Amino acid sequence: MLMKSSAQSLTEQLAQRFAQRIRDRLLAPGARLPSVRQCAQQQGVSPSTVVGAYDQLLAQGLVEARRNRGFFVRESSQTATDPAQTLRARGAGAAPAASASSSAALASAVQHRAPLNATALIRGMFHGISDKPQPGMGVLPQEWLQTTFLASAVRRFCSAKDLNAFSLQYGEPAGDAGLRRAVSHKLKAVSVQAAPEQIITTVGATHALDIVSRTLLRAGDYVMVEEPGWAVEFARLDALGMRILPVPRRADGPDLEVMARYAQAHAPKLFVSVSVLHNPTGFSLNPASAHRILQLANEHNFHVVEDDTYSHFAPVHATRLCALDGLQRTIYVGGFAKILAPNWRVGYLAAPPNLVERLLDTKLLSTLTTPALLEKALAWCVEQGQIRRHAERIRQRLDGARSRSVALAQAHGFSFAAEPLGIFGWLETGVDTDALSQRMLDEGYLLAPGALFHAQRIPSSLMRINFSTTQEPVFWATLQRMCAE
Repeated sequence: MLMKSSAQSLTEQLAQRFAQRIRDRLLAPGARLPSVRQCAQQQGVSPSTVVGAYDQLLAQGLVEARRNRGFFVRESSQTATDPAQTLRARGAGAAPAASASSSAALASAVQHRAPLNATALIRGMFHGISDKPQPGMGVLPQEWLQTTFLASAVRRFCSAKDLNAFSLQYGEPAGDAGLRRAVSHKLKAVSVQAAPEQIITTVGATHALDIVSRTLLRAGDYVMVEEPGWAVEFARLDALGMRILPVPRRADGPDLEVMARYAQAHAPKLFVSVSVLHNPTGFSLNPASAHRILQLANEHNFHVVEDDTYSHFAPVHATRLCALDGLQRTIYVGGFAKILAPNWRVGYLAAPPNLVERLLDTKLLSTLTTPALLEKALAWCVEQGQIRRHAERIRQRLDGARSRSVALAQAHGFSFAAEPLGIFGWLETGVDTDALSQRMLDEGYLLAPGALFHAQRIPSSLMRINFSTTQEPVFWATLQRMCAE
Protein backbone atom coordinates (compact mmCIF):
# COMPACT_ATOMS: atom_id res chain seq x y z
CA MET A 1 0.00 0.00 0.00
CA LEU A 2 1.25 3.49 -0.86
CA MET A 3 1.82 5.57 2.28
CA LYS A 4 1.43 9.35 2.40
CA SER A 5 3.49 9.43 5.59
CA SER A 6 6.48 7.75 3.94
CA ALA A 7 9.76 9.60 3.41
CA GLN A 8 9.25 8.91 -0.29
CA SER A 9 6.61 10.74 -2.30
CA LEU A 10 3.64 8.77 -3.65
CA THR A 11 5.10 9.19 -7.13
CA GLU A 12 8.42 7.66 -6.05
CA GLN A 13 6.70 4.80 -4.22
CA LEU A 14 4.55 3.94 -7.23
CA ALA A 15 7.50 4.10 -9.64
CA GLN A 16 9.53 1.89 -7.31
CA ARG A 17 6.68 -0.65 -7.09
CA PHE A 18 6.45 -1.00 -10.87
CA ALA A 19 10.24 -0.99 -11.28
CA GLN A 20 10.61 -3.89 -8.83
CA ARG A 21 7.93 -5.91 -10.60
CA ILE A 22 9.62 -5.34 -13.94
CA ARG A 23 13.01 -6.42 -12.55
CA ASP A 24 11.45 -9.49 -10.94
CA ARG A 25 9.69 -10.22 -14.27
CA LEU A 26 6.31 -10.13 -12.65
CA LEU A 27 5.65 -7.65 -15.45
CA ALA A 28 7.00 -9.28 -18.58
CA PRO A 29 8.67 -7.48 -21.48
CA GLY A 30 5.93 -6.15 -23.75
CA ALA A 31 3.32 -6.08 -20.98
CA ARG A 32 1.04 -3.06 -20.98
CA LEU A 33 0.86 -0.97 -17.82
CA PRO A 34 -2.59 0.13 -16.64
CA SER A 35 -3.81 3.35 -18.20
CA VAL A 36 -3.22 6.47 -16.15
CA ARG A 37 -6.87 6.58 -15.14
CA GLN A 38 -7.01 2.88 -14.28
CA CYS A 39 -3.82 3.03 -12.25
CA ALA A 40 -4.99 6.11 -10.35
CA GLN A 41 -8.23 4.34 -9.41
CA GLN A 42 -6.49 1.10 -8.44
CA GLN A 43 -3.84 2.80 -6.31
CA GLY A 44 -6.06 5.50 -4.81
CA VAL A 45 -3.88 8.37 -6.09
CA SER A 46 -4.30 11.27 -8.49
CA PRO A 47 -3.65 10.91 -12.23
CA SER A 48 -0.74 13.37 -11.91
CA THR A 49 0.94 10.98 -9.45
CA VAL A 50 0.68 8.16 -11.99
CA VAL A 51 1.99 10.37 -14.81
CA GLY A 52 4.98 11.28 -12.64
CA ALA A 53 5.67 7.64 -11.79
CA TYR A 54 5.47 6.59 -15.44
CA ASP A 55 7.84 9.43 -16.34
CA GLN A 56 10.35 8.05 -13.83
CA LEU A 57 10.05 4.58 -15.35
CA LEU A 58 10.61 6.09 -18.80
CA ALA A 59 13.72 7.86 -17.54
CA GLN A 60 15.03 4.58 -16.11
CA GLY A 61 14.54 2.87 -19.46
CA LEU A 62 12.14 0.32 -17.97
CA VAL A 63 9.09 1.27 -20.03
CA GLU A 64 8.30 2.91 -23.34
CA ALA A 65 5.39 5.08 -24.41
CA ARG A 66 3.55 4.05 -27.57
CA ARG A 67 1.52 6.77 -29.22
CA ASN A 68 -2.22 6.41 -28.58
CA ARG A 69 -1.64 2.99 -26.96
CA GLY A 70 -0.12 3.61 -23.54
CA PHE A 71 2.95 2.49 -21.62
CA PHE A 72 4.63 -0.90 -22.13
CA VAL A 73 7.45 -2.74 -20.40
CA ARG A 74 10.50 -2.28 -22.55
CA GLU A 75 12.09 -5.22 -24.34
CA SER A 76 15.64 -5.65 -23.06
CA SER A 77 18.47 -7.06 -25.17
CA GLN A 78 18.11 -10.31 -23.24
CA THR A 79 14.47 -10.76 -24.19
CA ALA A 80 14.38 -9.39 -27.72
CA THR A 81 13.41 -11.91 -30.33
CA ASP A 82 16.28 -13.44 -32.28
CA PRO A 83 14.93 -15.61 -35.10
CA ALA A 84 18.22 -17.48 -35.32
CA GLN A 85 17.99 -18.61 -31.72
CA THR A 86 14.30 -18.51 -30.78
CA LEU A 87 12.09 -21.01 -32.60
CA ARG A 88 8.62 -21.67 -31.28
CA ALA A 89 5.36 -23.08 -32.48
CA ARG A 90 2.44 -20.80 -31.77
CA GLY A 91 0.31 -21.91 -28.84
CA ALA A 92 -2.71 -20.43 -30.58
CA GLY A 93 -2.01 -22.73 -33.51
CA ALA A 94 -2.84 -25.83 -31.50
CA ALA A 95 -6.59 -25.61 -31.88
CA PRO A 96 -6.63 -24.91 -35.65
CA ALA A 97 -4.16 -27.75 -36.14
CA ALA A 98 -6.81 -30.26 -35.10
CA SER A 99 -8.91 -29.46 -38.15
CA ALA A 100 -6.10 -28.74 -40.59
CA SER A 101 -6.08 -30.96 -43.66
CA SER A 102 -2.57 -30.38 -44.94
CA SER A 103 1.04 -30.15 -43.81
CA ALA A 104 1.11 -26.53 -44.93
CA ALA A 105 -1.70 -25.63 -42.56
CA LEU A 106 0.21 -27.19 -39.68
CA ALA A 107 3.47 -25.57 -40.67
CA SER A 108 1.80 -22.17 -40.71
CA ALA A 109 1.36 -22.48 -36.94
CA VAL A 110 5.12 -22.28 -36.43
CA GLN A 111 6.36 -18.76 -35.77
CA HIS A 112 9.31 -17.00 -34.13
CA ARG A 113 8.64 -15.40 -30.77
CA ALA A 114 10.40 -14.22 -27.62
CA PRO A 115 10.74 -16.46 -24.55
CA LEU A 116 7.95 -16.47 -22.01
CA ASN A 117 8.16 -14.87 -18.60
CA ALA A 118 8.52 -18.36 -17.12
CA THR A 119 10.54 -17.46 -14.03
CA ALA A 120 8.11 -14.93 -12.53
CA LEU A 121 6.52 -17.37 -10.08
CA ILE A 122 9.90 -18.80 -9.13
CA ARG A 123 11.23 -15.32 -8.37
CA GLY A 124 8.06 -14.65 -6.40
CA MET A 125 8.79 -17.67 -4.21
CA PHE A 126 12.29 -16.40 -3.49
CA HIS A 127 11.37 -12.77 -2.94
CA GLY A 128 8.30 -13.33 -0.80
CA ILE A 129 5.52 -11.10 -2.13
CA SER A 130 3.96 -10.93 1.34
CA ASP A 131 3.42 -13.11 4.38
CA LYS A 132 0.06 -14.26 3.02
CA PRO A 133 -0.45 -17.79 1.62
CA GLN A 134 0.27 -17.56 -2.09
CA PRO A 135 -2.33 -19.11 -4.44
CA GLY A 136 0.04 -19.25 -7.41
CA MET A 137 2.80 -21.23 -5.74
CA GLY A 138 3.72 -24.70 -6.98
CA VAL A 139 4.77 -26.14 -3.62
CA LEU A 140 3.04 -27.17 -0.42
CA PRO A 141 3.22 -24.92 2.69
CA GLN A 142 6.31 -25.31 4.84
CA GLU A 143 4.31 -26.47 7.83
CA TRP A 144 2.92 -29.35 5.78
CA LEU A 145 6.40 -30.55 4.84
CA GLN A 146 8.03 -30.34 8.26
CA THR A 147 9.32 -33.72 9.45
CA THR A 148 11.71 -35.13 12.04
CA PHE A 149 12.96 -38.05 9.95
CA LEU A 150 14.85 -35.89 7.43
CA ALA A 151 17.15 -34.49 10.11
CA SER A 152 17.64 -37.95 11.55
CA ALA A 153 18.52 -39.31 8.13
CA VAL A 154 21.15 -36.63 7.53
CA ARG A 155 22.70 -37.09 10.98
CA ARG A 156 22.97 -40.80 10.28
CA PHE A 157 25.57 -40.10 7.58
CA CYS A 158 27.29 -37.10 9.16
CA SER A 159 29.95 -38.76 11.26
CA ALA A 160 33.50 -37.77 10.34
CA LYS A 161 34.18 -41.29 9.10
CA ASP A 162 31.13 -41.40 6.83
CA LEU A 163 31.65 -37.90 5.49
CA ASN A 164 35.28 -38.57 4.65
CA ALA A 165 34.30 -41.81 2.94
CA PHE A 166 32.13 -40.15 0.29
CA SER A 167 32.68 -36.38 0.46
CA LEU A 168 36.38 -36.15 -0.36
CA GLN A 169 35.96 -37.60 -3.82
CA TYR A 170 33.47 -37.40 -6.67
CA GLY A 171 30.43 -39.59 -6.17
CA GLU A 172 29.14 -42.30 -8.47
CA PRO A 173 28.40 -40.78 -11.90
CA ALA A 174 24.88 -42.23 -12.05
CA GLY A 175 24.15 -41.32 -8.42
CA ASP A 176 24.20 -43.13 -5.10
CA ALA A 177 23.69 -46.85 -5.66
CA GLY A 178 21.49 -47.16 -2.58
CA LEU A 179 19.11 -44.46 -3.81
CA ARG A 180 18.94 -45.98 -7.28
CA ARG A 181 18.01 -49.34 -5.74
CA ALA A 182 15.37 -47.64 -3.58
CA VAL A 183 13.93 -45.79 -6.60
CA SER A 184 13.88 -49.02 -8.61
CA HIS A 185 11.83 -50.66 -5.87
CA LYS A 186 9.57 -47.59 -5.57
CA LEU A 187 8.81 -47.60 -9.31
CA LYS A 188 7.60 -51.19 -9.14
CA ALA A 189 4.68 -49.93 -7.05
CA VAL A 190 3.44 -47.99 -10.11
CA SER A 191 4.25 -50.93 -12.45
CA VAL A 192 7.34 -49.28 -13.97
CA GLN A 193 10.06 -51.90 -14.25
CA ALA A 194 13.47 -50.20 -14.11
CA ALA A 195 16.66 -51.83 -12.89
CA PRO A 196 19.00 -49.65 -10.78
CA GLU A 197 21.35 -49.56 -13.79
CA GLN A 198 18.64 -47.79 -15.79
CA ILE A 199 18.27 -45.00 -13.22
CA ILE A 200 20.27 -41.76 -13.06
CA THR A 201 19.87 -39.30 -10.19
CA THR A 202 19.58 -35.59 -10.97
CA VAL A 203 19.35 -32.18 -9.32
CA GLY A 204 15.56 -32.25 -9.31
CA ALA A 205 13.07 -33.31 -11.97
CA THR A 206 13.67 -30.19 -14.07
CA HIS A 207 17.34 -31.17 -14.38
CA ALA A 208 16.25 -34.62 -15.52
CA LEU A 209 14.08 -33.09 -18.25
CA ASP A 210 17.00 -30.91 -19.32
CA ILE A 211 19.35 -33.89 -19.52
CA VAL A 212 16.89 -35.70 -21.81
CA SER A 213 16.43 -32.65 -24.04
CA ARG A 214 20.15 -31.98 -24.39
CA THR A 215 20.83 -35.64 -25.18
CA LEU A 216 18.10 -36.35 -27.72
CA LEU A 217 17.51 -32.99 -29.37
CA ARG A 218 19.35 -30.44 -31.47
CA ALA A 219 18.43 -26.82 -32.19
CA GLY A 220 15.60 -26.69 -34.71
CA ASP A 221 14.10 -30.06 -33.77
CA TYR A 222 10.34 -30.28 -33.28
CA VAL A 223 9.02 -31.22 -29.83
CA MET A 224 5.40 -31.92 -28.89
CA VAL A 225 4.36 -30.51 -25.52
CA GLU A 226 0.96 -30.53 -23.86
CA GLU A 227 -1.00 -27.28 -23.71
CA PRO A 228 -1.89 -25.93 -21.26
CA GLY A 229 1.42 -26.86 -19.74
CA TRP A 230 4.06 -25.48 -17.44
CA ALA A 231 5.73 -22.33 -18.77
CA VAL A 232 9.17 -23.41 -17.53
CA GLU A 233 9.09 -26.33 -19.95
CA PHE A 234 8.07 -24.10 -22.86
CA ALA A 235 10.79 -21.56 -22.03
CA ARG A 236 13.47 -24.19 -21.39
CA LEU A 237 12.92 -25.83 -24.77
CA ASP A 238 12.72 -22.40 -26.39
CA ALA A 239 16.11 -21.48 -24.93
CA LEU A 240 17.58 -24.63 -26.46
CA GLY A 241 16.30 -23.56 -29.89
CA MET A 242 13.55 -26.18 -30.25
CA ARG A 243 10.38 -25.79 -32.29
CA ILE A 244 7.44 -26.39 -29.98
CA LEU A 245 4.29 -28.10 -31.21
CA PRO A 246 1.58 -27.53 -28.58
CA VAL A 247 -0.85 -30.43 -28.21
CA PRO A 248 -4.17 -29.60 -26.52
CA ARG A 249 -4.59 -31.56 -23.28
CA ARG A 250 -7.98 -33.13 -22.65
CA ALA A 251 -9.40 -35.00 -19.68
CA ASP A 252 -8.42 -38.40 -21.12
CA GLY A 253 -5.04 -37.34 -22.49
CA PRO A 254 -3.54 -35.30 -25.33
CA ASP A 255 -5.50 -34.58 -28.51
CA LEU A 256 -4.49 -37.62 -30.53
CA GLU A 257 -5.60 -36.19 -33.87
CA VAL A 258 -3.33 -33.19 -33.40
CA MET A 259 -0.46 -35.47 -32.37
CA ALA A 260 -0.92 -37.63 -35.46
CA ARG A 261 -0.95 -34.60 -37.77
CA TYR A 262 2.14 -33.14 -36.11
CA ALA A 263 3.93 -36.48 -36.36
CA GLN A 264 3.10 -36.78 -40.07
CA ALA A 265 3.99 -33.20 -40.96
CA HIS A 266 6.99 -32.40 -38.76
CA ALA A 267 8.62 -35.67 -37.65
CA PRO A 268 9.02 -34.53 -34.01
CA LYS A 269 11.81 -36.09 -31.97
CA LEU A 270 10.08 -35.96 -28.59
CA PHE A 271 6.73 -35.75 -26.81
CA VAL A 272 6.74 -34.43 -23.22
CA SER A 273 3.77 -35.38 -21.06
CA VAL A 274 2.61 -34.96 -17.47
CA SER A 275 0.34 -37.95 -17.78
CA VAL A 276 -0.87 -38.20 -14.17
CA LEU A 277 -2.35 -35.20 -12.30
CA HIS A 278 -1.39 -32.93 -15.15
CA ASN A 279 -0.21 -29.41 -14.30
CA PRO A 280 -2.34 -27.23 -14.32
CA THR A 281 -5.56 -29.13 -15.06
CA GLY A 282 -5.27 -32.20 -12.80
CA PHE A 283 -6.23 -34.51 -15.70
CA SER A 284 -4.90 -38.08 -15.81
CA LEU A 285 -4.28 -40.20 -18.89
CA ASN A 286 -6.60 -43.12 -19.68
CA PRO A 287 -5.34 -46.49 -21.02
CA ALA A 288 -6.79 -46.10 -24.53
CA SER A 289 -5.03 -42.77 -25.07
CA ALA A 290 -1.80 -44.15 -23.62
CA HIS A 291 -1.79 -47.06 -26.08
CA ARG A 292 -2.39 -44.75 -29.04
CA ILE A 293 0.43 -42.41 -27.95
CA LEU A 294 2.83 -45.36 -27.87
CA GLN A 295 1.61 -46.51 -31.28
CA LEU A 296 2.34 -43.07 -32.71
CA ALA A 297 5.79 -43.06 -31.09
CA ASN A 298 6.63 -46.37 -32.73
CA GLU A 299 5.15 -45.42 -36.11
CA HIS A 300 6.93 -42.05 -36.27
CA ASN A 301 10.11 -42.84 -34.35
CA PHE A 302 9.94 -40.34 -31.48
CA HIS A 303 10.59 -40.74 -27.76
CA VAL A 304 8.12 -39.98 -24.98
CA VAL A 305 9.17 -38.30 -21.74
CA GLU A 306 6.75 -38.97 -18.90
CA ASP A 307 7.08 -36.37 -16.16
CA ASP A 308 5.55 -38.02 -13.08
CA THR A 309 6.40 -35.20 -10.68
CA TYR A 310 3.09 -35.57 -8.84
CA SER A 311 3.23 -39.35 -8.41
CA HIS A 312 3.20 -39.10 -4.60
CA PHE A 313 -0.28 -37.54 -4.76
CA ALA A 314 -1.73 -39.94 -7.33
CA PRO A 315 -3.18 -43.44 -7.00
CA VAL A 316 -0.69 -46.19 -7.80
CA HIS A 317 -3.09 -47.70 -10.36
CA ALA A 318 -3.09 -44.53 -12.51
CA THR A 319 -2.06 -45.20 -16.12
CA ARG A 320 1.63 -44.60 -16.77
CA LEU A 321 3.07 -44.65 -20.28
CA CYS A 322 6.34 -46.09 -19.02
CA ALA A 323 4.53 -49.01 -17.40
CA LEU A 324 2.76 -49.93 -20.66
CA ASP A 325 5.85 -49.41 -22.79
CA GLY A 326 8.37 -51.08 -20.49
CA LEU A 327 10.87 -48.24 -20.97
CA GLN A 328 11.48 -48.89 -24.65
CA ARG A 329 10.54 -45.56 -26.25
CA THR A 330 9.66 -43.91 -22.95
CA ILE A 331 11.76 -42.13 -20.34
CA TYR A 332 10.42 -41.69 -16.80
CA VAL A 333 11.16 -38.53 -14.79
CA GLY A 334 10.40 -38.14 -11.09
CA GLY A 335 11.56 -36.43 -7.93
CA PHE A 336 10.96 -35.82 -4.25
CA ALA A 337 10.81 -32.01 -4.03
CA LYS A 338 6.99 -31.70 -4.13
CA ILE A 339 6.38 -34.11 -1.27
CA LEU A 340 9.48 -33.74 0.86
CA ALA A 341 11.94 -30.85 0.72
CA PRO A 342 11.95 -28.42 -2.23
CA ASN A 343 15.51 -27.28 -1.49
CA TRP A 344 17.01 -30.77 -1.54
CA ARG A 345 16.58 -30.90 -5.34
CA VAL A 346 16.81 -34.68 -5.64
CA GLY A 347 15.28 -36.10 -8.80
CA TYR A 348 15.89 -38.99 -11.15
CA LEU A 349 15.19 -40.44 -14.57
CA ALA A 350 14.71 -44.02 -15.69
CA ALA A 351 15.59 -44.77 -19.29
CA PRO A 352 15.85 -47.54 -21.89
CA PRO A 353 19.18 -49.40 -21.51
CA ASN A 354 20.42 -48.18 -24.91
CA LEU A 355 20.10 -44.52 -23.82
CA VAL A 356 21.56 -44.69 -20.32
CA GLU A 357 25.20 -44.02 -21.25
CA ARG A 358 24.32 -41.08 -23.48
CA LEU A 359 22.13 -39.55 -20.77
CA LEU A 360 24.85 -40.12 -18.19
CA ASP A 361 27.40 -38.33 -20.37
CA THR A 362 25.09 -35.32 -20.50
CA LYS A 363 24.68 -35.36 -16.71
CA LEU A 364 28.46 -35.42 -16.26
CA LEU A 365 28.85 -32.44 -18.58
CA SER A 366 26.27 -30.42 -16.64
CA THR A 367 26.91 -31.25 -12.95
CA LEU A 368 29.69 -33.89 -12.82
CA THR A 369 27.90 -35.53 -9.90
CA THR A 370 25.00 -35.10 -7.47
CA PRO A 371 25.13 -34.58 -3.66
CA ALA A 372 25.90 -37.97 -2.09
CA LEU A 373 24.93 -36.94 1.45
CA LEU A 374 21.37 -36.01 0.48
CA GLU A 375 21.02 -39.04 -1.76
CA LYS A 376 22.16 -41.44 0.96
CA ALA A 377 19.85 -39.80 3.50
CA LEU A 378 16.94 -39.97 1.05
CA ALA A 379 17.62 -43.62 0.25
CA TRP A 380 17.40 -44.41 3.97
CA CYS A 381 14.07 -42.54 4.22
CA VAL A 382 12.65 -44.53 1.31
CA GLU A 383 13.90 -47.86 2.62
CA GLN A 384 12.50 -47.23 6.12
CA GLY A 385 9.07 -46.36 4.71
CA GLN A 386 9.28 -42.81 6.06
CA ILE A 387 8.45 -41.14 2.75
CA ARG A 388 5.55 -43.51 2.07
CA ARG A 389 3.95 -42.75 5.45
CA HIS A 390 4.69 -39.03 5.06
CA ALA A 391 3.04 -39.04 1.62
CA GLU A 392 -0.05 -40.75 3.03
CA ARG A 393 -0.40 -38.01 5.66
CA ILE A 394 0.06 -35.30 3.01
CA ARG A 395 -2.55 -36.84 0.72
CA GLN A 396 -5.11 -36.93 3.53
CA ARG A 397 -4.39 -33.32 4.41
CA LEU A 398 -4.56 -32.29 0.76
CA ASP A 399 -7.93 -34.00 0.29
CA GLY A 400 -9.37 -31.90 3.10
CA ALA A 401 -7.78 -28.70 1.81
CA ARG A 402 -9.08 -29.34 -1.70
CA SER A 403 -12.63 -29.78 -0.45
CA ARG A 404 -12.47 -26.54 1.55
CA SER A 405 -10.90 -24.59 -1.31
CA VAL A 406 -13.48 -25.78 -3.84
CA ALA A 407 -16.32 -24.91 -1.46
CA LEU A 408 -14.89 -21.42 -0.91
CA ALA A 409 -14.40 -20.88 -4.65
CA GLN A 410 -17.97 -21.87 -5.45
CA ALA A 411 -19.36 -19.79 -2.59
CA HIS A 412 -17.67 -16.72 -4.12
CA GLY A 413 -19.02 -17.37 -7.60
CA PHE A 414 -16.09 -19.18 -9.23
CA SER A 415 -16.04 -22.47 -11.11
CA PHE A 416 -13.44 -24.96 -12.30
CA ALA A 417 -12.62 -25.81 -15.91
CA ALA A 418 -11.49 -29.30 -14.86
CA GLU A 419 -12.44 -31.67 -12.06
CA PRO A 420 -10.47 -30.58 -8.96
CA LEU A 421 -7.81 -33.23 -8.32
CA GLY A 422 -4.26 -33.26 -6.98
CA ILE A 423 -2.54 -30.07 -5.81
CA PHE A 424 -3.85 -27.65 -8.42
CA GLY A 425 -7.18 -26.31 -9.57
CA TRP A 426 -7.82 -24.82 -13.03
CA LEU A 427 -10.05 -21.93 -12.03
CA GLU A 428 -12.39 -19.94 -14.27
CA THR A 429 -12.52 -16.27 -13.24
CA GLY A 430 -14.39 -14.65 -16.13
CA VAL A 431 -11.77 -11.89 -16.50
CA ASP A 432 -8.30 -11.50 -18.02
CA THR A 433 -6.07 -13.12 -15.38
CA ASP A 434 -2.93 -11.31 -16.57
CA ALA A 435 -4.52 -7.99 -15.62
CA LEU A 436 -6.07 -9.58 -12.53
CA SER A 437 -2.67 -10.82 -11.35
CA GLN A 438 -1.29 -7.27 -11.30
CA ARG A 439 -4.21 -6.02 -9.22
CA MET A 440 -3.84 -8.94 -6.82
CA LEU A 441 -0.15 -8.16 -6.35
CA ASP A 442 -1.24 -4.89 -4.77
CA GLU A 443 -3.20 -6.98 -2.28
CA GLY A 444 -0.19 -9.18 -1.52
CA TYR A 445 -1.14 -12.24 -3.61
CA LEU A 446 0.90 -13.83 -6.39
CA LEU A 447 -1.29 -15.55 -8.99
CA ALA A 448 -0.51 -18.02 -11.76
CA PRO A 449 -2.47 -16.54 -14.73
CA GLY A 450 -3.61 -18.83 -17.50
CA ALA A 451 -1.43 -17.15 -20.12
CA LEU A 452 1.64 -18.63 -18.41
CA PHE A 453 0.48 -22.11 -19.37
CA HIS A 454 0.37 -21.55 -23.12
CA ALA A 455 3.18 -21.76 -25.64
CA GLN A 456 2.22 -18.30 -26.81
CA ARG A 457 1.19 -15.88 -24.09
CA ILE A 458 -2.42 -15.17 -25.00
CA PRO A 459 -5.15 -13.63 -22.81
CA SER A 460 -6.95 -16.14 -20.63
CA SER A 461 -9.68 -16.02 -18.01
CA LEU A 462 -8.28 -19.17 -16.36
CA MET A 463 -5.68 -19.39 -13.63
CA ARG A 464 -4.03 -22.13 -11.62
CA ILE A 465 -4.55 -22.21 -7.87
CA ASN A 466 -2.81 -24.28 -5.22
CA PHE A 467 -5.45 -25.93 -3.05
CA SER A 468 -3.18 -25.97 -0.01
CA THR A 469 -2.67 -22.19 -0.04
CA THR A 470 -6.23 -21.08 -0.80
CA GLN A 471 -7.85 -21.92 2.53
CA GLU A 472 -8.62 -18.40 3.72
CA PRO A 473 -11.99 -16.76 2.95
CA VAL A 474 -10.26 -13.36 2.82
CA PHE A 475 -8.36 -14.43 -0.31
CA TRP A 476 -11.54 -15.48 -2.11
CA ALA A 477 -13.34 -12.31 -1.05
CA THR A 478 -10.43 -10.23 -2.35
CA LEU A 479 -10.35 -12.17 -5.63
CA GLN A 480 -14.10 -11.72 -6.04
CA ARG A 481 -13.78 -7.97 -5.45
CA MET A 482 -10.86 -7.61 -7.88
CA CYS A 483 -12.74 -9.51 -10.58
CA ALA A 484 -15.72 -7.20 -10.19
CA GLU A 485 -13.68 -3.99 -10.56
